[in-house]
Amino acid sequence: MIRPTRTWRAVAVCGAAALVLAACGSESSDKKSSDSGGSGGSAAKGDGTLTIGTLLPQTGDLAFLGPPEFAGVQLAVDEINKAGGIKGKKIVKVDSDSGDGTPDIAGASVDKLLAQNADVIVGAASSNVSKSVIDKITGAGVVQFSPANTAAGFDTYPDKGLYFRTAPSDVLQGKVVANVAVEDGNKNIAVLARQDFYGQGLAESAAKNVEAAGANVAAKVLYNAEAENFTAEVNEIAAAKPDAVILVAFNETTKIIPQMIAKGIGPDKIKIYFVDGNLADYSKEKFDLTGMKGTAPSPADLDPAFTDKLKAIDPKVKDFTYGPESYDTVMVSALAALQAGDDSGEAIAKNILKITNDGTKCSGWEQCSKLVEAGTDIDYEGASGPVDMNDTGSLSKGTIGVNQYKKGNTYVKIDSVTGLVE
Repeated sequence: MIRPTRTWRAVAVCGAAALVLAACGSESSDKKSSDSGGSGGSAAKGDGTLTIGTLLPQTGDLAFLGPPEFAGVQLAVDEINKAGGIKGKKIVKVDSDSGDGTPDIAGASVDKLLAQNADVIVGAASSNVSKSVIDKITGAGVVQFSPANTAAGFDTYPDKGLYFRTAPSDVLQGKVVANVAVEDGNKNIAVLARQDFYGQGLAESAAKNVEAAGANVAAKVLYNAEAENFTAEVNEIAAAKPDAVILVAFNETTKIIPQMIAKGIGPDKIKIYFVDGNLADYSKEKFDLTGMKGTAPSPADLDPAFTDKLKAIDPKVKDFTYGPESYDTVMVSALAALQAGDDSGEAIAKNILKITNDGTKCSGWEQCSKLVEAGTDIDYEGASGPVDMNDTGSLSKGTIGVNQYKKGNTYVKIDSVTGLVE
């Protein structure tokens, strides 16, 4: 398959992202460091069975992301267990619902997972939910490994070296969505975003990069996602007379778009750009998004054989967003446990950088586990692409898919942008 990645754009992304992440990394004294490369020969602290807990959305505004994420985790667990597990011990999986933070059910779900001896908790999908439980998880010596968190703030969060993610930071997505909007010929671009950990960070990145690309930020407005309506914020955006709007939202998009239409700044009048939080199937809505674009982390080339496997796990899966990333969280965790000879969270965390960087490239459990057992230093290549981790627990390189809505309010990927973020 031909990669549509635009090299010149990727280089531009690299430069901006590298500067931001380098600055962020220097602020934290509690992030992953050079001691993250091996078990050091210390006595194993785990119980001999790798237990994966899932903290993923079964309910709430991000429930549409749940099916591919749960399927990705299950596929990885099935493949490892079919091959005999880790040193003959099968992986145990325990599922739980993260919700979306309203109401807060993630804390109780984490308590359930910890009580069942989870060594790694995969999730949450929402950056805000992850932030609400990260101290509880890492404080228990357990790895938190999100397939979908994009908030840039995690790069400097004091996580005891136990937080990782397989989705690229919004430092990259903000650059890409801004460039797409400017390249489409827009000169006066507004940003409307959730006022939370995720929304504020992505809004700042998008606004900064709109200006860097030579366009004007007409307005940057934040809103309370729990509000009954968004009239005041939409009025403020309309007053700025933008020719495009970057909307950083979740399911409240279904309320915001009709209000934008009523104020003359809907998709029937100007261009609107979505991001990963609201890039969803809106086929049941009455408004028309035909031609609108949105960005989300996505493999440059997603193997059809892999998506077929996800559908075999859950035939209802239609959208594969974060499915590959979820699969990779389990594979990386299991390979790190195998490398360490220990399934404890601390041992796994110390080996994640080792098995994702600077070694013999491999993919899948069967190939990679044999190399690890033979004493070979590996560089795991994931279903989502390269999974090279830096010392903040984030990807060193990521790919953002550019998508476009067609008639009927479903979308297709039309481009990919890859950039280094270290």
